[in-house]
Amino acid sequence: MDIKSIDLNLILVFDALIRLRSVTRAADAVGLSQPATSAALARLRVQFGDQLFVRTGQEMKPTPLALELAEPVRTVIETVSAKILRLSTFDPATSERSFTILTPDIGEVAFIPLIAEQCARQAPGISLRSRSIPRENAAAALESGQADLAIGFFPDLRRTGFFQQRLFRARYVCIACRSNPLSRGALDVKKFLAAKHVVVRPDGRDHQFEKFLQKRSLTRRVTLELAHFMSLMGVLPDTDLIATVPQQIADVIAEYIDIAIMDVPLHPPAIDVQQFWHSRFNKDPGNVWLRALTHGLLQR
Repeated sequence: MDIKSIDLNLILVFDALIRLRSVTRAADAVGLSQPATSAALARLRVQFGDQLFVRTGQEMKPTPLALELAEPVRTVIETVSAKILRLSTFDPATSERSFTILTPDIGEVAFIPLIAEQCARQAPGISLRSRSIPRENAAAALESGQADLAIGFFPDLRRTGFFQQRLFRARYVCIACRSNPLSRGALDVKKFLAAKHVVVRPDGRDHQFEKFLQKRSLTRRVTLELAHFMSLMGVLPDTDLIATVPQQIADVIAEYIDIAIMDVPLHPPAIDVQQFWHSRFNKDPGNVWLRALTHGLLQR
């Protein structure tokens, strides 16, 4: 018998009949009408060339072939339920899945702790992995499934094949050690451009504020460049340096060192911090859950 000739939906009817020995009860078990169940039995008899079930009194008794088929049919149903259908669901309370999030160093300080704390409550069996990779490699990591989400500013991912969702808007501020004279009083454009700046360029790239200055043909005095925002904690104390960073970064740094947070006199536009994922995993239940968790936490 060719498997293509078998309607696999009939397996459920067969299993109900072998267990319940009644067309009426089998119909209720599989959610069919009694005529539809009788029709399914008729199709099973044709496909297997056997009566399969014969009425004896009030009961439908199985034939020897039906008894022989009972265990393999039950195995098929249990395998589909346990190995296939379970893959289309996600229960955070019992899952042991591992998730990977792409985010810069500041994300590991500002975002990941919030997500990890909530995961520990809702999904104690899962594990989180945070990775910081060059932005140009983020697309391949998400497409291949090596990463589940990218959280931050990833302009390279704003293209076909990827979804994006805004989490919050981050405005730029200036930060400086409180002993820095620039931290006292209003910071105007002239003082800002003349100050000694420390600039952070993750992955060696200019960020949005750099492009904002370039469009206005403005040049500031850059005396130090860094690759990581968190390195500012070791650089700013007891110096006359200032840095222009997103507000959330300033808030984190202020928890560790004594700094002044000032408005940027040039009024640059805020940036959108978003989460990105590949269309391959848009309907994946685990990915959907992680995105909803992240959105709920960071939108606050």
